[in-house]
Amino acid sequence: MSQFLAELIGTAILVLFGDGVVAGVVLKGTKSENSGWIVITVGWGLGVALAIYGVGRISGAHLNPAVTLAFAAQGVFPWAKVPYYILAQMLGGIIGGTIVWLHYLPHWKGTENQAVKLSVFCTGPAIRSRWANLLCEIIGTFVLITGILFIGANKFTEGLNPLIVGFLVIAIGVSMGGTTGYAINPARDLGPRIAHFLLPIAGKGKSDWAYSWIPVVGPLLGGVYGALVYDLIMKQSVTWLFWAVSVLILSATSAAIARQLKVDKAK
Repeated sequence: MSQFLAELIGTAILVLFGDGVVAGVVLKGTKSENSGWIVITVGWGLGVALAIYGVGRISGAHLNPAVTLAFAAQGVFPWAKVPYYILAQMLGGIIGGTIVWLHYLPHWKGTENQAVKLSVFCTGPAIRSRWANLLCEIIGTFVLITGILFIGANKFTEGLNPLIVGFLVIAIGVSMGGTTGYAINPARDLGPRIAHFLLPIAGKGKSDWAYSWIPVVGPLLGGVYGALVYDLIMKQSVTWLFWAVSVLILSATSAAIARQLKVDKAK
């Protein structure tokens, strides 16, 4: 199996389990309807772990453009392969979202809420605030990437790394996912969002393209910064990219705080 196919299949598996558990919880008439946020976070975490076990030996199981870009920024993954990996991940996200649509085929018509149907495929904020939402995705993915790197540094977790990364994803979802739905992966969000846009889903609404850049840009910034901060801590290595991303994240943070202070003052 090629690395391209491994990344495609692995990401499709991740989305199948992740979007699948969301569909089971939120769509009308399923046996798991209304089983709650904890079930969703566990489903996503297990999906990540199983996908890594499935294709990790072939491609390294990035399954996430933020991971691929972070490793490239560290210099441990060739930049020439970055577009190749990201394309595979995006296609995997679309395919995974399509399989979820097929699996729950009779349930779309019975679910009237268009926003609920969209939430099966991609994330959306609990409170819509552009810069605060972006900051949440940056922080969540920063935690994901630094967590992956620190976990990988521990030899005693050899063979258990995928499972522990799955637990990390569960922890992020439980503790930090309530604000934006913790995309922390552009392929997990944009791929299925494209599937939602293209598929003949009964009674679907718009795909919320106005928000779609946030779960792409946020994870990419947070992922790269997580890798660079890890290198700063562990290797005392600082590059121009570290300072460039620091400025971007500081700007987003300042904008989020300024916006919230304005809203709070208005109330």
